[in-house]
Amino acid sequence: MRPSELAAFLKRIQTHPKKSLSQNFLIDSNIIRKIIETAEITPGESILEIGSGPGALTAALLDKGAQVCAVEIDHTFAKELHRFQNGNLQVIEGDFLKVPSLCLPKRPKIVANLPYHITTPILEKIFSHPFSSLIIMVQKEVGDRMRAEKGKNFGPLSLFVQFYASYQNSFIVPPACFYPRPTVESMVIRQDSILPREVDIPGFFQLIRRSFQKRRKMLTSTLPIEKETTRQALLKIGKRTDARPEELTFSEWMFLFKEIEQPLSQCKK
Repeated sequence: MRPSELAAFLKRIQTHPKKSLSQNFLIDSNIIRKIIETAEITPGESILEIGSGPGALTAALLDKGAQVCAVEIDHTFAKELHRFQNGNLQVIEGDFLKVPSLCLPKRPKIVANLPYHITTPILEKIFSHPFSSLIIMVQKEVGDRMRAEKGKNFGPLSLFVQFYASYQNSFIVPPACFYPRPTVESMVIRQDSILPREVDIPGFFQLIRRSFQKRRKMLTSTLPIEKETTRQALLKIGKRTDARPEELTFSEWMFLFKEIEQPLSQCKK
């Protein structure tokens, strides 16, 4: 929708963007086209859209022949989505975080403009449900953290996302592409699902959280095992013994965990 069309639509249905729901609506057709291109939609493909709003992206997905399951928490917008019904649209009115997984399509491609205030909880639910690809709009700062390989943007969110998906590509979306305009830049990022990793998942993420709570300290000081054990493990994976959490890549974190998994488990006893 162009700005004038969106304004007329909102006036007709007697509503407005709600700040409490992080409602910032896309008004740039070029960005919608780029999202569709990034998602590589094929006819008949199963798509899960989270937070459809006025439905500009929903309409574009349906135009590509996709089978769209649209989850929308706002009653007014959920009701209005039915104007796009062509036999390929399922609308679920409700909070995505509370929608039972059984109600969602099996292994869908997820395309969504996520509400920025609850991005992480939504990602946690997405990764608990089998999916094929994830093409989402997030705050640029969050996108930078999701795709970071190491350094200042690298942290628990980076490792969490990369545990379940592999980064493919991304592009920036300026504030002017939305109504109302957000105060920050946005990013559309594509991540593809990967095979489940054979690792103690709770143990791995517990180690990550503990390490990054004091990210400026050396790992030899933060890990709950003998310092010499940590030093030897770091040397074995090719890192310096004074390495800090943000200096290891995802693969190095996986190798490090496997090297110290036994000493860690003994500490818990």
